[in-house]
Amino acid sequence: MDLVIRNARLPQSPENPPVDIGIENGKIVAIEDNITVDAPHYDAHDHLVCAGLVETHIHLDKTRIIDRCPPEDGRNANAVPRVAAVKHTFTESDVYQRASQTLENCIKFGTMRMRTHVELDGGVEMRSFNALEKLKRDYAWAIDIELCVFPQEGLTNNPRSDELLVEALKRGAQVIGAAPNYDPDKSGQIRRIFELARAYEVDIDMHLDSGNSPDDMDIHLVCDLTKQYGMQGRVAVGHGCKYATLPPRDLTDLAAKIADAGVAVTVLPATDLYMMGRHQTHSVQRGVANANVLVENGVNCSISSNNILNPFTPMGDGNLIRMANLQANVTQIGEAHRLRECFYMLTSRSAELMNLTDYGIAVGNPADIVVFDATTPEQAVAELRTPLTCFKRGIRTVTRPRAELHKP
Repeated sequence: MDLVIRNARLPQSPENPPVDIGIENGKIVAIEDNITVDAPHYDAHDHLVCAGLVETHIHLDKTRIIDRCPPEDGRNANAVPRVAAVKHTFTESDVYQRASQTLENCIKFGTMRMRTHVELDGGVEMRSFNALEKLKRDYAWAIDIELCVFPQEGLTNNPRSDELLVEALKRGAQVIGAAPNYDPDKSGQIRRIFELARAYEVDIDMHLDSGNSPDDMDIHLVCDLTKQYGMQGRVAVGHGCKYATLPPRDLTDLAAKIADAGVAVTVLPATDLYMMGRHQTHSVQRGVANANVLVENGVNCSISSNNILNPFTPMGDGNLIRMANLQANVTQIGEAHRLRECFYMLTSRSAELMNLTDYGIAVGNPADIVVFDATTPEQAVAELRTPLTCFKRGIRTVTRPRAELHKP
């Protein structure tokens, strides 16, 4: 063996005695008690050891542009037009430089799989896509990246976006998305995206149902088309702010429909908190869908970052554990088993959403491993615990020394 990680507590059963994980040629080859082999080792000292975190929804192409965008107009965030106003400044080198900064932060916080959404329209053409293709290659030593292409500023009214989507799909984009809220023909955009997904045999991941009331939700059409096209398990939607406006019975009924269609939901607490409720000046509604309730009613959910340091979310550091902690705070999740579920929404549930068949601490899987400064998943979420070290295919990629007190 090339490496043994000793005394590891696994996230599905951290109450069990720790185990050793044997690694060879970049893969896990053994999970046993007291592996006896003459090989280098890392002692996890009974800490939580999991597969790399999975970021299912982030926008690397428009990260770190808050300083160049026009300011907010009172309580009207105007995020889409503020970003659109500066897209002409996006060069390939600019996108690469900004995206790499955010990506490196994500890696330092334990993310090893990622789906980044990429805007395609006449304002940016293929520049962001080209930059992120290069980023994907250059950082393969630390993270696996999927590109999800989508039209942020409309599709049915924007033939250039349609042409660019087709070009990106022909070049190997693995996922296609949508943003129907910004299209005069919402259902037309959604239907066209399903047509393209079938034509190019790719998965779907849409921005869906942002808003401050339950009116005019698009999830019903998406569920119907998912079943019609036989794409159960291959469709995800992000945001779902409108689900937070439903009374409990209506939410469980909706969850049953989403689960039956095999559609997954990604909740984006930082952005949704920042963007929703802006029509109110006090007692502002949160606008964050309760992922735990959805999961408890059969829906697969993930928690992700979405935007970082731009008009949609002027804060952020790429720390997925922080997103899970924020989600739990906002939706008032405190029970240990539900906090543990939030951790799974960064790991195994996110992997399921992305159809990653080689994910997890299991023999035969890639040795993509994070050691957390915690003993249980719920402690990691509740106390914002960070990684101590990370290994990508068995090679160490991150080391975070623990803080030390120097007592007098």
